[in-house]
Amino acid sequence: MSDTHPADTVTSGAGAKIADAPESWPVERSVERFRSHKVGMRTDWVEMPGPGGRGTNPAARDYMEHPGAAAALALDDAGRVLLQRQYRHATRHLLWELPAGIIDGDGEGPLATARRELVEEAGLRAERWYELADFFPSPGFSDERIHVFLARGLSEVPAEEIDFEREHEEAGLVAEWVPLEDAVRLVMEGRLHNGATVIGVLAAHAASRDGFAGLREPVGP
Repeated sequence: MSDTHPADTVTSGAGAKIADAPESWPVERSVERFRSHKVGMRTDWVEMPGPGGRGTNPAARDYMEHPGAAAALALDDAGRVLLQRQYRHATRHLLWELPAGIIDGDGEGPLATARRELVEEAGLRAERWYELADFFPSPGFSDERIHVFLARGLSEVPAEEIDFEREHEEAGLVAEWVPLEDAVRLVMEGRLHNGATVIGVLAAHAASRDGFAGLREPVGP
């Protein structure tokens, strides 16, 4: 009996061939169901493969149109991650999260969003930025894409330079600096649930093994 498992066939060489790729199947028709100042809901009738791969068969797919978001994992010189507690009404939870926010529609890119959110939510700037992760949090239901960046070389922003007043959920932010190893433990114990935070913490921990030398440079300003 062979000891080879399916996963064993994905070696470093073969694994290099595995990468998500853009693809768009034909849409027979599309209907907008809802539109707010942030997101929309749409139904597309997508040409899907028919039974046995014969012909095509339109199937309705509902999804949320989202501008995308970005998060900043701020890691200080002592190896601590900044976590902030914020109320999230949709989940009825107080969640510990990285500074993060929705990408503005006026040409702002993910990195610019992460920089802005770090200033607005944490009052911090970073000298160096790296991309930790880039993911679709719910690809079966939304086109939202989240970029998580590592922020290093942190410094405080003078209060007079921050032209943003926190309100609503952000008015009561609680901040804690947590050692990266402890943040990983919090994830593994099921005490952190925000997707960008979980992915960012685990990605940062993995990247720390080679001193973050393998991280990608961010694209855009």
